[in-house]
Amino acid sequence: MINTTIQTLGELKKSGYISKRVKDEIRDNLILKIQRNEVLFSDIHGYKHTVEPQIIRALLAGHNINFLGLRGQGKTRMARHMTHFLDEYIPAIDGCEIMEDPLAPITRQGRDMLSEYGDSLPIRWIHRSERFFEKLATPDVSIADLIGDIDPIKAANERLSYSDERVIHFGMIPRAHRCIFVINELPDLQPRIQVALFNALEEGDVQIRGFKLRMNLDTHFVFTANPEDYTQRGSIVTPLKDRIGSQIFTHYPDEESSEKIYQQEMKQYQPQRAGWTEAVNETLNAIIFLARKSEFIDQKSGVSVRLGITARELLHAAAEERCLINSQELTAYRPVDFMAIIPAVLGKVELVYEGEQMGAEGVAEDLIYAALHRVLEIFELPSMEKIKSTDETHPYNKVVRWFEGNQEIQLDSLSDDKMYRDTLNGIPSLYDLIAKVEPENQEDQYFLMEAVLWALCYRNRLSREVQDGKIIFFDTLSGYLN
Repeated sequence: MINTTIQTLGELKKSGYISKRVKDEIRDNLILKIQRNEVLFSDIHGYKHTVEPQIIRALLAGHNINFLGLRGQGKTRMARHMTHFLDEYIPAIDGCEIMEDPLAPITRQGRDMLSEYGDSLPIRWIHRSERFFEKLATPDVSIADLIGDIDPIKAANERLSYSDERVIHFGMIPRAHRCIFVINELPDLQPRIQVALFNALEEGDVQIRGFKLRMNLDTHFVFTANPEDYTQRGSIVTPLKDRIGSQIFTHYPDEESSEKIYQQEMKQYQPQRAGWTEAVNETLNAIIFLARKSEFIDQKSGVSVRLGITARELLHAAAEERCLINSQELTAYRPVDFMAIIPAVLGKVELVYEGEQMGAEGVAEDLIYAALHRVLEIFELPSMEKIKSTDETHPYNKVVRWFEGNQEIQLDSLSDDKMYRDTLNGIPSLYDLIAKVEPENQEDQYFLMEAVLWALCYRNRLSREVQDGKIIFFDTLSGYLN
């Protein structure tokens, strides 16, 4: 048990403390957690049988890791989670520029302090949360940022010669001594900057200007990269890639894991105003998975899990707005509410040429149409494929015939629940169709009733347009003639 009340090197030696290299530290704690059958990645879902085993083996082997995957696949989160495998506290020389091990300092400053104070050397205790360094790779990152450079101001203030190594201002990598250091989007680093990482990875030392430094750096490196970047903005130079022990491919989680991620990550700033029903959940999941297969969306760029998170937040906001306007405590989600998630979709996908021609909003609306159509299949409503328009007994044709006589209905996303339900109940054939499915709750019943209208539009049996925030459904032929 580490005694964090120890204040000097002499006390530390008497306690029997033994220094470990950071990779040994991670390895020993990981082994202990596995033996105790503890959950290793508590806030990461969907990778238990795919990515997690590869991470465990890489850490046991003492490898630096490169996570390769599309946006929103939790690469940085996995890197940050590795701090859980560090010791809770480690000692460091108090007053030293970097996290120096009191038993084995590597810098001139640390060695001088050890020589001056001896066993009276003051120490401080560093929590594992402070032992994580992260840098987003951008084209303007310099060697001075990562490795270090001569600091003329320090030389002037302390009246030191430029030949004295004490004039060096260390970069992020030396300051990450005894820590986990993450470089996100590695291909964005210029090749010459990547070359500067060779020694830090292989030999654990650094080279700054003309100084012949041999700093035995102790750092666990983790890199992240997007395959798209290999062709769009840059690449990982081969010698650097060769020095990274394990390259681990990530992927998007399945539907069940996505649900856990949404519940974990969602921020709800307003009180819950609507129940999250099966039909709503299936619709949102369908939008995301259809987006990951859409021919209009660049699949090399990917569709982030963040889309599902922000979409849910906007759905909650739409329900909240309706409640506030109508002075209601509760409301039910409606298919029309999904129009509110379009801003989330627009910011989370990259379109190919065909998608650009269609327009971003058109692609988003098409995803909503297709998702609502799929939800009807999930609830085992009759298929809309191969319906003969002459079949008067088919339930969908009965709905279409009602519109031929009544021409149109209007659904307002801000109308109160009673007006909304009365409007849908005014279509008897629509109510009879959903009543046969027997959804678990009334909210799903009315959700599916409106979803049928959207699906008929998707199949070009009805038409739809937006006027002053209202959705108007009408007979296609009558609308064309008018």
